[in-house]
Amino acid sequence: MATRVSYLRNPDLPTVRPGYPGNKLFGKEFANGEELFEPSFGTLLKWQLATNPQKEEKKRDTWAPEVVDCAAAFSSTEDMLVWLGHSCFLLRVAGVSLLFDPVLFSSLGLKHRHPLPCPPEAIRSIDYLLLSHGHRDHCDEQSIQLLAAQNPQMRVLSSLRMAPLLRGMAPNLPVQEAGWWQQYDLGPDSPLEITYLPAAHWHRRGLTDMNQILWGSFMVRAQDRLIYFAGDTAYAEHFEAIEARFGPIDIALMPIGAYKPAYMMAKSHVNPHEAAKAANVLRAGHVVPMHYGTFALADEPASEPLRQMREVAAGGMLRGELHAPAVGEVLRWPDWE
Repeated sequence: MATRVSYLRNPDLPTVRPGYPGNKLFGKEFANGEELFEPSFGTLLKWQLATNPQKEEKKRDTWAPEVVDCAAAFSSTEDMLVWLGHSCFLLRVAGVSLLFDPVLFSSLGLKHRHPLPCPPEAIRSIDYLLLSHGHRDHCDEQSIQLLAAQNPQMRVLSSLRMAPLLRGMAPNLPVQEAGWWQQYDLGPDSPLEITYLPAAHWHRRGLTDMNQILWGSFMVRAQDRLIYFAGDTAYAEHFEAIEARFGPIDIALMPIGAYKPAYMMAKSHVNPHEAAKAANVLRAGHVVPMHYGTFALADEPASEPLRQMREVAAGGMLRGELHAPAVGEVLRWPDWE
């Protein structure tokens, strides 16, 4: 019996790509564009049973990102970008505070390799919590519960079918769901436009929810500046489609880690060379790497992703300017102009 194919989007939000019918579903499962992707247990088993050729190098590599205190950033009113580790950023722009994919606490299988750059209790005055997808290294229950309690004004911007998961964590948290190419409703007076965009990834948190929550990326437009958060993604044609719709990007927040072994990771994550290629396709003026250094998620040694990204940039293969801040370091726009 053929799997039923349908399309889903939020009917209350505008779709910015003309003719886009919504996200494709095979039964209850979201697809990567037109194709269904389900990571196989066999591939996972192969990885777990194989010997990592860089095992000893990885064991010796104790590098971790430098950490500086950023508690004061949450009471500031200046425009800024602050990396809090892994894929978590504070972005303040046009007086609005956004927090992306926070994982503030260690949990089973996700042990922080460096301290948080501020006490979790300092993370206040957040207007919007942006959650790119439902994997535990991007959507952490303890973090969301704390943030909801400390930020009663905070609203969540996320993906289709994310609300039920979040309501199990923080029942009163307002959640706005979007499909790919949909623009969130921030109200008539908002100085921002935020659009949910494609990524090549997948979803699973339990035994029975494969691909039942959508994954994606974000574009933030503030005045004349475009800031792109790539989420978790493999290299795919969506980067060309995003550039065609939005034009050159000012700042691209790009993942660079968790890419080895390729047979396990290549359909989920970009490696540093692919991250640079994606940033080049987006015509990004500035590139800030993420998704490295905080958790040991794959076979590559801890220092390898950033080292390779710096080598790519030094070799002239990255058209934008690379910024690799310390965890907690405050980046301000005038310093980049």
